Amino acid sequence: MPPLPISASLQDYLESILNLSRSGEPVRVTDIAVRLNLAKASVTQALGVLQDQGLVDHQRYGPVTLTEQGHQVALTVQRRHEVILNFLIEVLKVDPKNAERDACLMEHAVSTETMEKLVRFLELYKQ
Repeated sequence: MPPLPISASLQDYLESILNLSRSGEPVRVTDIAVRLNLAKASVTQALGVLQDQGLVDHQRYGPVTLTEQGHQVALTVQRRHEVILNFLIEVLKVDPKNAERDACLMEHAVSTETMEKLVRFLELYKQ
């Protein structure tokens, strides 16, 4: 998994947009604000940064969509989250609620090398 080029908070926005878009409905600023428990003004500001970086497309009052690059970054964040969550629940037997919260924090801080080794460990563990 490649290193991620943006801050943890912006990664959370991309992951949220990815998850919200799976419903098939357009993703709106309000949806993101509710999901992340943030003010709409904060979301709008972050979307401007993400748009400047070529990761989202968003016109004022319009839906938010991920660009191809944004989609790839969001998938990477989500994959990191899933790997860490699985490790915490399956191997360490952490309560799922705590594991979810911890995975959200850890997904941004773990190095690429550690993630690759964690993936290999889980593959062997499940055999």
